[in-house]
Amino acid sequence: MMLRSALLAPLAALVFALPAQAEKISLSALSKYLNGLTTVESQFTQVNSDGSIGTGTIYISRPGRVRFEYAPPDKSLVLASSGNVAIFDRKSNQPPEQYPLAKTPLNLILAKNVDLAQAKMVIGHREDGNTTRVLAQDPKHPEYGSIEMVFTANPVELRQWIITDDAGSKTTVILGEMAKGRSFKSGFFDIPLEMERRN
Repeated sequence: MMLRSALLAPLAALVFALPAQAEKISLSALSKYLNGLTTVESQFTQVNSDGSIGTGTIYISRPGRVRFEYAPPDKSLVLASSGNVAIFDRKSNQPPEQYPLAKTPLNLILAKNVDLAQAKMVIGHREDGNTTRVLAQDPKHPEYGSIEMVFTANPVELRQWIITDDAGSKTTVILGEMAKGRSFKSGFFDIPLEMERRN
């Protein structure tokens, strides 16, 4: 399913103003940054492996919760909470497709304690012009796929990620300006509640 591969794969590149050549940001600094993120709201652009593009708003509440609201004409919804991911397809009357969050590379960002220095988690860490790119995987389950995160410095900011799923499909998610420290209403990430609401 396109949404599933989009969530589990990479996103293309947005043109954003970046500083001149930058040094590679350390894994400890990037771990500290990710662990410091509590709630985030941002517009996003998603580039799927087939070249199709979607947009919408992403809401993150660490640890373990995310909500992708896709803009019309798609209007689909992806929720992650309580260790599960659910994909709600507006065009289907069927229950949402669900699978464990732990089996997706996105879990590495949403984990309670991100430690990029953990053995065999990071398999690539490089400076690329004015960004730092980190390629990571679950060290216990590399077969689940990988996530490449792209950061800028001064201050450190996550700009995009590219997920490669277990089938090799890539989905890129490019983030807009991030609003941090927002509070979300009760049930905003609740999968059973969303299922009940749609019945």
